[in-house]
Amino acid sequence: MTEHMDMSRRSVLRNLLAAGVAVPLLAVSASSCTARGGLREVTVAGGENGGFYLEFATLLAEALQRRGIAETAKPLVTGGSLENLELLRSGKATFAVALADAASRAASDKGTGTAPAMAAVGKVYENYVHCIVRKDSGIGGLDELAGRTVSTGEPRSGTSLTAARILETFAAGMPAFAKNPPVKRSLGLNKGLAALRDGTVDALFWSGGVPTAAIAALNKELGLAFLDLSSVIRPMRERFGPFYDRVRIPEGSYAGAPAAWTVGVANLLLCRMDLDDHTMEQTVELLVTRAGELVPQSSAGVQFLSPDTLINTAGIPLHPAAERAYRELHG
Repeated sequence: MTEHMDMSRRSVLRNLLAAGVAVPLLAVSASSCTARGGLREVTVAGGENGGFYLEFATLLAEALQRRGIAETAKPLVTGGSLENLELLRSGKATFAVALADAASRAASDKGTGTAPAMAAVGKVYENYVHCIVRKDSGIGGLDELAGRTVSTGEPRSGTSLTAARILETFAAGMPAFAKNPPVKRSLGLNKGLAALRDGTVDALFWSGGVPTAAIAALNKELGLAFLDLSSVIRPMRERFGPFYDRVRIPEGSYAGAPAAWTVGVANLLLCRMDLDDHTMEQTVELLVTRAGELVPQSSAGVQFLSPDTLINTAGIPLHPAAERAYRELHG
């Protein structure tokens, strides 16, 4: 990284933090710590095989162990955001990646018992909602999914929450669609793509990075198209909160597929508020100074670890030690 880029990162984060990131200063505790003060074992709740969650979780776990932040670190294969949040709350995961809308809902859930509060480490990238159809299907818009069979994601995934909100919002403004809604199937990425291939579903929702390797592979085999979802963004923000952005899947992200406007949702790296300060500070330093080690090779490079967005955590408070680390790293 050049000196100019270093100064730019410092300037952007210093200005953003000066604008105020309100974080309650709560006591934190450490358990199973090494002599250096970090954790002996770290687990990172990721996602499904073939998706960015698991790719990112794997790279993060490898970096945490390689740089001695933990003695051992491993990624967890999961159903996605909702399962990751459950694993984090129960203490079965040290870190979890999750969509901001799912994290916000979990943070506001009053039925979580005595589990410690959840905290953010940073926004690590932007998730792009893909509404995928076969190019030869003739389906050109959301309205044409009426009465068709649609995969809405693994039940424990963030995709399942976001897809349900997209369809609910679209139906609210389209009475004919509401009277003849799609038939939903709860399939994860790989089973959903297999169903799209064999014709047992007509469309597939997936929330992930661009490009997602498993989707790129099927696109080469069959030829896929991506529906424009931009019409639902404003009403979704009005109904559910400011988690949804208008983003573009760039042309060429999937061979032969044109650009498509879609729904973007921040993807957060989360921990529990009782995570020890040493582990947190070292993890933030890793995110800031070693970002290149944490970007999946298949990434288009348009949504990862941006210095001006790391601390924009969609209303989820930063861990106190994370806030201090950002300030110390950037003046």
